[in-house]
Parts: sequence; C-alpha cells; structure tokens
Amino acid sequence: MKHHEPGSIVVGVDVGGPKKGFHAVAIQDGQYRALLSELSAKEVAAWCRRLKAAVVGIDAPCRWSLTGRARPCERALAAEGLHTFATPSQVKGKAHPFYQWMVQGANLYHCFAPDYQLYNGQRSVSGQICFETFPHAVACALAGKILSAKQKRADRSRLLREAGVSTDALMNIDWIDAALCALAAHHLVMGTFKTYGDVAEGFIVVPQS
Repeated sequence: MKHHEPGSIVVGVDVGGPKKGFHAVAIQDGQYRALLSELSAKEVAAWCRRLKAAVVGIDAPCRWSLTGRARPCERALAAEGLHTFATPSQVKGKAHPFYQWMVQGANLYHCFAPDYQLYNGQRSVSGQICFETFPHAVACALAGKILSAKQKRADRSRLLREAGVSTDALMNIDWIDAALCALAAHHLVMGTFKTYGDVAEGFIVVPQS
C-alpha cells in the first residue's frame, strides 16, 4: 500500500439527514483547500476521489451497535466526559426517523468502500482511509480540556484558526465541524492521533491532546 506523502489532501464530512445532506471540507498541509455541499453520498465520495483525498474523516457512526447499547468507542469517550449519541442497532436505526442522519452516514461509508479502507486501529496508516470522528471530541482534544457546547461555534472557529486553518469560507457550524473532521484526518496522516473503540463496533479517531 502507498504511504501518505507530505502535502496529502484530506477531507472532513459533516453528516445531516436527507434534507440537509453533507458538508465536506478539504485541507492540504493543514490549510483550507475546498468545500462541498451535497445531498448525495455518492457525489461526496466522487468529489473526494477527484481530489485524490488520502484520508476522509466522517462525523457519523462507522458501525451499528451489535448490542443495542452504546458502542465501546462511545463509552470510552463518555468516561472522559465527552458525550455523544449512542448508536443503535441497525434495525432500530433504519426504523426510527431520529437516526436518519446515521443511515446517511452508513450510506456514505458504503460509497467509499470500493477504494477507501475503514480505519481498523492500526498506528501506521497507508493507502486511502476513511474513519469516524466527532467534532466535539476533536475540539476538546485541540483545546486540551472539555469545552462547553454553548460557545461551540466561536470555540471551534478559534481552534481551527490556531491550527492554521482559515475559517473565512466556513459560514456555518456544519462547515466548521467538517473542517474539524478534516483536521482530525490531517492528524491521522501525521501520526498524532488517539483512538477509542474496537474493530467490531468501530473506532473514533481524534487528534492527540
């Protein structure tokens, strides 16, 4: 497999329901490169392929719960004070309207599957990879502390700027969160990342604090 070169393009994707769709941000060498708003998961994956993105971070569960309870990655985050929605079983997720955004995420991972390997916990990353991440956990890792969600837009914008990512084109929280996912992808390429979870129910990847 090809190892990532300096200057690799990475992408972050914020996932919404069918009406909201996807917001994607590409960065290169930690710098803003491009963005995309798209309703189709297939088109998001095609855009990433056209950019030759090496790594894609996605704000949606990469696996359904096998037990119907919170996955190991979600429990591990909660143990550090980072709370997220518990991912349900696939049956419940597809049946309940609240989880439509998770179904959208599952569709996106499926669209990446022919070319992008789902991150499996390895420390040395090569080839094209997609992975699950969580913007709140990314922001807290960058800040080195638990942040309040009340000021999330201001805090997350500031953290992006401090990391060298321009926020001029990021006009709402969806773009900002997508950029945080891209920054997590940049840290994965650089080897400065932390993981939560397991192979069976998926890993969540964030920057190393």
